[in-house]
Amino acid sequence: MATSVTPVTRKLKKPKNRHRGALLGAMFLMATSAVGPGFIVQTTTFTVQLGAAFAFAILVSILVDIAVQLNVWRVIGVSGKRAQELANTVLPGAGWFLAALICIGGLVFNVGNIAGTGLGTNVLFGIDPKIGGLISAAIAIAIFLSKRAGVALDKIVVVLGAVMILLIGYVAIVSQPPLGEALKNAVIPDNVDFLIITTLIGGTIGGYITYAGAHRMIDAGVSGPENVGEITKSSVLGIIITGVIRVLLFLAILGVVAGGVALTSDNLAAEAFQSAAGDIGLKLFGVILWAASITSVIGAAYTSISFVTTAKTSPRVRSIATCVFIAVSATVFTLLGQAPATLLIMAGAVNGLILPVGFAVILWVAWRRRDLLGGYIYPKWLLVIGVAAWLLTLYLGYRSLGGLAALWA
Repeated sequence: MATSVTPVTRKLKKPKNRHRGALLGAMFLMATSAVGPGFIVQTTTFTVQLGAAFAFAILVSILVDIAVQLNVWRVIGVSGKRAQELANTVLPGAGWFLAALICIGGLVFNVGNIAGTGLGTNVLFGIDPKIGGLISAAIAIAIFLSKRAGVALDKIVVVLGAVMILLIGYVAIVSQPPLGEALKNAVIPDNVDFLIITTLIGGTIGGYITYAGAHRMIDAGVSGPENVGEITKSSVLGIIITGVIRVLLFLAILGVVAGGVALTSDNLAAEAFQSAAGDIGLKLFGVILWAASITSVIGAAYTSISFVTTAKTSPRVRSIATCVFIAVSATVFTLLGQAPATLLIMAGAVNGLILPVGFAVILWVAWRRRDLLGGYIYPKWLLVIGVAAWLLTLYLGYRSLGGLAALWA
């Protein structure tokens, strides 16, 4: 009896474990793609501006992010098709237009991400930021050149994501933030800034970030109506991971600001970490900045290439294309030293336009194209909150158009 049961038990556990690892990697890829150098700068700056009231903006942005990602992950996951494939099916050519926007924005931001790795290594080891950026780019390329690139990617983003949570959490404890005041402001804020809220939303799920986790999930073989429960849970947990990192970083900075320290340097986050934990805090900031930047390099490259390849593309070709993408980003960084401010503004504006366009396709498939979902009956409540979130993304897109107009004026 024992020998007949053992093989069955193994067959039941194997796919479950495989799905668990793939979904964990997808969750952390989405979360760490959002947590880049810009994420750190945004969170620090807004905490200095609003103090404890920033807690409300964080809470609202997390709720909106969940509404968007619930729909994106479910439609892509159930259909088993990438966003550009769905878009091309709904409107021929729309998918390639979306892919072009994603790749342009991803390339520009990846230059900034590599610059972030250079600054991180500079804080840690005192080496030239350009050399640190090139070394970091080489590490990212090595990950995609490994024989089991998918598994390596999943493990790297999970480990570095966990490292960021632990280190930021330590500084948040050391800085002794006023937790009671932060909790009160999360529900009854002393000040509400809708511009900051929309900026957080765009920075957390704008551009390639929207699709990073969902594309990784279906590439790992997790798709179809039968996996809808895992897909839903993973999409929410991915946003929660991002939210946890944002909250911990907020509390770390808030403790410093509430303690009466006036942050005035060009690098507010580094100054805050040093004020909270001395020279050790500064070194921890270097680790956090490098981890946030290298995982964003990986996420931007992986997701951008997923938009110009198909399920028929061999893993080897896809890996080489991803390496080329990183190499081009590193070359631009080496030549310029950083992503030009004008290009970053343009890329940010383009990201603001990608969100409502791409999300509209997702909602249309959910509403009218059950054939693409294998006959799956899409929950009306999920579609309703998706439409509400989409209306907000239209406002974000409008603001992006304003940014482009001001840039060219």
